[in-house]
Amino acid sequence: MSKNIYIFSGLGADERAFQRLVFPGFTPHFIKWEKPGKGESLEQYSGRLTKQITCKNPVLIGLSFGGIVAAEVARQIKTEHLILIATAKTKKEIPFYYRWPGTLGLHKLLPAKLLMQPGFITNWLFSISSDADKKILKDILEDTDSDFFSWAIDKITTWSNIVLPHKYIHIHGTADRIFPVAFVSCDIRVDNGGHFMTIDKSDELNKILKQVLTAL
Repeated sequence: MSKNIYIFSGLGADERAFQRLVFPGFTPHFIKWEKPGKGESLEQYSGRLTKQITCKNPVLIGLSFGGIVAAEVARQIKTEHLILIATAKTKKEIPFYYRWPGTLGLHKLLPAKLLMQPGFITNWLFSISSDADKKILKDILEDTDSDFFSWAIDKITTWSNIVLPHKYIHIHGTADRIFPVAFVSCDIRVDNGGHFMTIDKSDELNKILKQVLTAL
């Protein structure tokens, strides 16, 4: 009988970011991003998402912004394990060049649609090169709600959590340009893995996930 695993995708992304991954022995459930309420904090928003989790003591997976949200969820409910991919566990792992503009509110001056524009810059940030992978990223960015994107960027740059999650494993790529590995303390490093490694490093990630999930 399979166990349940709840998956938090990256900023604006959905299950497409995990389309090449498998979860042996587990039935995956993808958490749906909901529209944030006016003035809603990250803690409040994360607590609202827990309503989508219907089993006790779940296993969670969080990618990028989804990892930050999963870490917040794990502070509010009891979890069996938390698997973090290409993300940060506390505000100390958010690069200072994100946090400083967040403190001053400067990030709000950048139009969300500009940051979400598919092209050379986003391909470079996500460390992708193949046409197929670029197409996946382009489709995800074009489907991302700009208001949600702006809200999430604000929550990332102003995140205040300093408490490490309970029972976690952190997987991070050495070529991640959005959350550089120099700023994080991770348990498993993926050589040359970028921020889109659930897609372009899926074979290696599947081996890691099989080992991690089999041990649970």
